[in-house]
Amino acid sequence: QVQLVESGGGLVQPGGSLRPSCAASGSIFSIDSMGWYRQAPGKERELVATITNNDSTNYADSVKGRFTISRDNAKMTVYLQMSSLKPEDTAVYYCHAHESLGYSEYNYWGQGTQVTVSS
Repeated sequence: QVQLVESGGGLVQPGGSLRPSCAASGSIFSIDSMGWYRQAPGKERELVATITNNDSTNYADSVKGRFTISRDNAKMTVYLQMSSLKPEDTAVYYCHAHESLGYSEYNYWGQGTQVTVSS
């Protein structure tokens, strides 16, 4: 089992920055990737960024050049550096972890943290 705890969301003006974090605990040794998803009111949950166990990254087109995902393996924590924020970035941001155990795969989700971009 894996538990994910998020922090660092909040209210910021357009053009500002935030850096939420996600700490993983429990049976963390089989995690092969982590990432961030977001969901705005009335919209489907969408992928924002992912990072694999060999530090390969992937970003949604809408955030490329503005967001950076990183991980600290010693702390088993993933960060999302968000810069040049836009009102359309407003959403609940969810941390995600994927693990592989033999032929089985598991997905875990954090509780979500609210990010609001408004003037």
